[in-house]
Amino acid sequence: MSSLSLAVRDSSTMLRRNLLHARRYPSLTLNLLLTPIMLLLLFVYIFGDVMSAGIGDGGADRSRYIAYLVPGILMMTIGGTTIGTAVSVAMDMSEGIIARFRTMAIHRGSVLIGHVVGSVLQSVISVVLVGAVGVAIGFRSTDATVLEWFAAFGLLVLFATALTWIAVGMGLVSPNAEAASNNAMPLIFLPLISSTFVPIDAMPGWFQPIAEYQPFTPAIETLRGLLLGTEIGNNGWIAVAWCLGLAVLGYFWSKSVFNRDPK
Repeated sequence: MSSLSLAVRDSSTMLRRNLLHARRYPSLTLNLLLTPIMLLLLFVYIFGDVMSAGIGDGGADRSRYIAYLVPGILMMTIGGTTIGTAVSVAMDMSEGIIARFRTMAIHRGSVLIGHVVGSVLQSVISVVLVGAVGVAIGFRSTDATVLEWFAAFGLLVLFATALTWIAVGMGLVSPNAEAASNNAMPLIFLPLISSTFVPIDAMPGWFQPIAEYQPFTPAIETLRGLLLGTEIGNNGWIAVAWCLGLAVLGYFWSKSVFNRDPK
């Protein structure tokens, strides 16, 4: 069997293993999924009228705020889902299964690839479920073409892949699942200080650079532009650059940590 065939076979096996774990222990996935849904419902039905009046030129319009909010919540969903990846990787490392895999005749990188592909699939499913909630409460994409829908889907997958590799690295360097969860908290905290809930120009001047120069804001603005027809500007290229940079960084970081000889 060629090296490529061996890698594909073993990666598929590890992917099935991780999907089975997610199915047998759904509590973590459900908890991470409920957070963006609860925030979506909270900001729409409790703060929607006030927020829409504050960021718009007209009066209160909850439907307008739903359109603004949902793209940011979708990106937040990806960040939350990848926390589960960090926890899962840390559990594998601390429970000894990785040491067992090291003694077996399997492709070395298949363990990490299985985690990454499984997490990206879970992220996509989570985004679809949260998006369905958004549609149920009134979100509508305006004038988005088929090409723009494909671009939006590609951006979500690319963003999920980048954050997943970072989460894998966080899980590998964490001594246990609790530490992994804490280490990965920036992945769900950063969307809270991005343009998810309000435009950057509505924030205090000293805070605007914090919200602007981070990966979530350009990705959110690009997704808004694709789905709602708003101005994207340079956000598209910046978002792709962030995704590629984080993916490469996370890949080499994870590979370096995983290939270290156990102490």
